[in-house]
Amino acid sequence: MLAQQLINGLTLGGVYALIALGYTMVYGILELINFAHGEIYMLGAYLGIIFLAFFTAVGLTSYSLPLSLLLTFILSTAFCSAYGFTIEKIAYKPLRNAPRLSPLISAIGVSIFLQNYVMVTQGATDKVFPHLFETSGFEMVGTRVTHIQFFIIAASAVLMLTLHLFITKTKTGKAMRAVSQDKVMASLVGINIDTIISVTFIIGSGLAAVAGLMVAAYYGLVNYSIGYMAGIKAFTAAVLGGIGSIPGAMVGGILLGLVESLSAGYISSEYKDAYAFVILIIILLIKPSGLFGKTQEEKV
Repeated sequence: MLAQQLINGLTLGGVYALIALGYTMVYGILELINFAHGEIYMLGAYLGIIFLAFFTAVGLTSYSLPLSLLLTFILSTAFCSAYGFTIEKIAYKPLRNAPRLSPLISAIGVSIFLQNYVMVTQGATDKVFPHLFETSGFEMVGTRVTHIQFFIIAASAVLMLTLHLFITKTKTGKAMRAVSQDKVMASLVGINIDTIISVTFIIGSGLAAVAGLMVAAYYGLVNYSIGYMAGIKAFTAAVLGGIGSIPGAMVGGILLGLVESLSAGYISSEYKDAYAFVILIIILLIKPSGLFGKTQEEKV
């Protein structure tokens, strides 16, 4: 029972971590909470259904299912990255020097717009994601792991490791860290701030798209409102780990998934959405900066 709940928790935690990374990366660069990020996750799930339906109609899924899935992931990620890039240019860039409340209101407006846009274009009823993964699985550490659970855990781990290497080893990643520390000094040494901000939104949106696709395949149902609760939980994970800290977002997402799964399994599943926020309150009371966050000293 414990091992099964741990597997379920890691599955959920991997998804939360991927979404939380988008929140924490944007906050680290702009000190902005992108409340439209959950809707990018929702768009990824819907795009997965749309592209798979198209590939089924043209016969590609019957010819090669792995190729269809790969193309679906690539196209959905590309489209959501384009959405993230466009949202930053339209809703956030013009307000970069505005009072702090203005970008926040803009983010909420974009979130509401995307929800209603999907509801109008795709309908208010649930959409069914094609059943592609076998329900059977294999035994690991004394418990049963389904193929989709293994795929989500493995894909999340690979993506988080890839992002970590990108941030720490590449020139663009180092530029992102420089911008997050001091935008003025970064621009003085030749770093294009606008490009780095765009790259941050593109990467964060791509990760959210992958998370949306994996959740759609896991649960099998998608609706226009799934981004709201997933976004709130991922934001909780980012704050739990330390908003602005990439390792913190990863750890926070995993911890949140484990807490939710264990609490639902051993206490009550009716309040599984509340446990995350109880943990958040406790952490913020003990360590307001989060597990990996650093307390910023106020300059005089």
